[in-house]
This record gives sequence, structure tokens and C-alpha cells, in this order.
Amino acid sequence: MSAENTAPAPLRSDEDEDDITAIREGVRALCAQFPGKYWRDVDRERTYPQAFVNALSEAGYLAALIPEGYGGSGLGIRHAAAILEEIHKSGGNGAACHAQIYTMGTLLRHGSPRQKETWLPQIASGAVRLQAFGVTEPTSGTDTLNLKTTAVRDGDNFIINGQKVWISRAEHSDLMILLARTTAVDKVEKKGLGLSVFLIDIREALKNGLTIRPIRTMINHATTELFFDDLVVPAENLIGEVDMGFRYILDGMNAERILIAAECIGDARWFIQKASDYARERVLFGNPIGANQGVQFPIARAYAATEAADLMVQKAARLFDQGDKPAAQSNMAKLLASEASWQAADMCLQTHGGFGFAEEYDVERKFRETRLYQIAPISTNMILSYIGEHVLDLPRSY
Repeated sequence: MSAENTAPAPLRSDEDEDDITAIREGVRALCAQFPGKYWRDVDRERTYPQAFVNALSEAGYLAALIPEGYGGSGLGIRHAAAILEEIHKSGGNGAACHAQIYTMGTLLRHGSPRQKETWLPQIASGAVRLQAFGVTEPTSGTDTLNLKTTAVRDGDNFIINGQKVWISRAEHSDLMILLARTTAVDKVEKKGLGLSVFLIDIREALKNGLTIRPIRTMINHATTELFFDDLVVPAENLIGEVDMGFRYILDGMNAERILIAAECIGDARWFIQKASDYARERVLFGNPIGANQGVQFPIARAYAATEAADLMVQKAARLFDQGDKPAAQSNMAKLLASEASWQAADMCLQTHGGFGFAEEYDVERKFRETRLYQIAPISTNMILSYIGEHVLDLPRSY
């Protein structure tokens, strides 16, 4: 494969907007085949929405960011954001598969030609699933530089030992991007060094030292705890250079922030539409409840907050597609969009009153789902700390 396959998709102005409009229409049509009842059923049974994920994969949406030379669509982050926003705006949940879109970015940007030629076409076709992202640990949380999982070189292999937690979709993935320590903290010249990234074939690892334990949560989110017990990984599965993995992981987090923010915008717009429809139709004391300012004004405020947050999401996405590294904008997009979606969720539940707690209205399910984004994949407080230190030049707070 030539180097041009890894270049970012060029911006094409009007043509670009036409593409995004077509993508939105296509995703809406696909999501219409998976109405509220489908999502209520998988939520109630705590099952993985495999049929929905398969449909997205077959339609090519999960290969949006993979270059055409590897069998993908070669689109930009703005296109991917539109896909995920429409899923959530339609009442679905893209968390079941969003990592299939962006996790492969680490492999695309930093993998060897052989790694890319081997895996990217299979990921693009849906033959293999790369959705698991193994970073967080029980003792370190977001303090990634202090993670304890180790990878020790042993001839042509690395031997991995340790534990990860909150690793989403691991039991529904074939491959995983794993961050592990290859050089001890007291042996590195700089704090950000000493970590390496590995591509783990989960299918083989389950026979060879990997244990996956599902974690039951308040939402139907397939997340797990992982245990590595002398897991043997071929050295050829190392992505990029040894000890440089933290930089590779950071490189992909801007995309993650932007796409999660787009999901939040979709959630917020779903809640606003749901509340507006109900407020027009629900009549009490002879008038629609939407005529009451106590009902109308919270909907209007949620709408204004969502539109403002979306501007930051679009700004971050444009900068990313232009080849920039918009860390500040991506973090602010995630912060503002997650807060807007939670504001809209609270408003929607309040608008529906007791009916909002009934499963058939889907409000309580979406209410639970959108609360996650105040915490994951990065907490609101960590984003505020980042802005304070790196944007406002304030003293480090932790």
C-alpha cells in the first residue's frame, strides 16, 4: 500500500456537505428498521444489538474512516460524526459499535505496512471486529501513565501480565488495541515514555492467558474486566516503536472525543423532539402543556444549549479533517455536548412526568444511556482540568 492511503480525506466544500446530507438520510433509513421496541428488548434482556451492528457494517458505515485503498470509504471525521449523531437522534445507541469507526485509527496512523495490509481490509469488510480499547486499569483510572499492566520482551514475543477494567465490547471483538508498560517508570527519561501499544487477537488470546469478565451496569453497555496471565503476544503485533505508545493513544483521543460529542448531540436532539411532541399533544386544564412557560422554557433552553454545543463539535471536526490536532476543541466539544444532552434528558423526563418512567416511551432508557457521557470516555472534571492547565495556563490541579 502506498503512503497516500493514510492521508486525511480532503475537504470538498459543497460536495462534502452533499455527502454528509446523503449519509444522514441513509443512516436514518437504516435506523427506521430498528425502532424503539428493538432497543427496549435488547435493553431489557441485556443483549448485544448484533443485528443493528451487522446492518451498519454491511452498509459500510463502520468503515467510514478507513481509506478506500484498504476497502473503506475514505471519509472524514465530519462524516463519521454525522453517522453517530443520526443513530442517537433516531433513538438508537451507537456505543455498541462506535469504536469500530475510530479505534482502528491507531493501527492506520502508526501500524506497519504489513499490519495495515493484513487487518484494515478485514476491518473494513466487517470480517473482523476491532472495537476493544484496553487502557483503563482499576488502580490508575485516567492516570494512564501509572498503569501497571506489563509487557516483557521474550525473544520473538512479549509476555503480558496485568488487569484492565471498563473495557467496552471486549467479548464482541476479534481484535483489541492494548496499552502496556514496557519500561519501568523509574527507567524512562520522560514521564510519557515507557508505554507500548499492541494489537491483540482476542480469539487467540482467550486460549492463551486472557480472561474476560462482563460487568453489569445500570445501562445495557457491554463493558468488561480483563485479566492477563502470561499472555504471549508476537513481537510483530507491536504497533509503532516500543515505549512510544502513549503518544499514539493520545493521537487517537481527539477523534474519540469528537465522535462521542456527536452522539451526545444526537441524544439531545432526540430528547428535545420527544419533549416538544409530547408538550404539543398532552392537554391538561384545557390547554397543551407546551403553552405553559414552565414547560416551554426548559425545552427552549435545552435547544439553545444543544445548538451552541454542536457548533463546537463541528469546529473540532473541521480542524481534525484539515490535519490539525484540535485537543482543546475536541475536549470542549465533548464537555459542552455531554452537558447539553444531560440537560435535554432531564428536561424531557420532567416534561413527561410519570410517563417518562415508563419503558414504552423510551425516555428512561435514553436518560440512563446519556448520563454515561458525563463520565466516559473522559470525565467532565478531567476536561476542565485540561482546559485550565493547557488552554488558560493555570497551575496544574492534580
